[in-house]
Amino acid sequence: MYHYVREIRCSRFPAIKGLELQDFREQLGYLRKHYTPVSLQDCVEALDDPNRLPPNPVLLTFDDGYLDHFTSVFPLLFDLKVPGAFFPPGKAIMQRKPLDVNKIHFLLASTEKPGALVPEIFLLLDQNRLEFNLPSNEALYKELATGSRFDGPDVNFIKRLLQKRLPLSLRSKIIDRLFQKYVSRDEAAFAQELYLSVDQIRCMMKNGMHFGAHGWGHCWLNSISVEEQEAELDRSLEFLGHIGVSQHGWAMCYPYGAYNDLTLGLLARKGCVIGLTTQVNIAELHPSKALILPRL
Repeated sequence: MYHYVREIRCSRFPAIKGLELQDFREQLGYLRKHYTPVSLQDCVEALDDPNRLPPNPVLLTFDDGYLDHFTSVFPLLFDLKVPGAFFPPGKAIMQRKPLDVNKIHFLLASTEKPGALVPEIFLLLDQNRLEFNLPSNEALYKELATGSRFDGPDVNFIKRLLQKRLPLSLRSKIIDRLFQKYVSRDEAAFAQELYLSVDQIRCMMKNGMHFGAHGWGHCWLNSISVEEQEAELDRSLEFLGHIGVSQHGWAMCYPYGAYNDLTLGLLARKGCVIGLTTQVNIAELHPSKALILPRL
């Protein structure tokens, strides 16, 4: 599972959490030496007969539809004849507006000490506390500010608060204000630099790359109603149709790795055959587990 793959240290955002391009080159060398790269379509076909896959198969997946995937990843995969599976959120590609999840990434990468944002966020919460009936700042911080494998308490507080905990309208209001202050006031230009275009996607598809669904607006599917989930998936399928992906035997990559039983039922009815999670493990390609495949 890959996200940002770029020359990070010399970029405008050296603190972005991604993979250096040179490290990706080295990983490709290692993977090609010890494993056999397979395509997303190979995996779909192997659901009926796992023996169709070669020994030690590996599928390379790339989430979120970043321009990195065209400028950095695709040339290497093409030269080495390695297939890749790419999962862009439809809204980011079609509307050319940065998604909240990416605004948060670059907001955190634009401040030398992300924890310094916490008092400013507290002030914004204070200004909206009565309207949205919010808990105290101390209660919210205690609830959300726990460390994790990748981030410390302050960063996790900011991510969890702005990604999911607050009401959507307030989340977007706070994110927009901070993004414009610390990152960019020109969202259209920023999105142009961040995301793939439809033409680039079609070029990649013509040259051996495969694309699947990653939702429309990159939301937590397990936090919305079944009706909202269905609308999100339907818009994502419309996007896949627009870029030329067959909707027979398609693949889904869950934004944030979030899904529930309602999601799985909708996907099965809509013809999805492979679902990719963020659970960390080796995937066992079997029809009974095909919609909940883990990734490394």
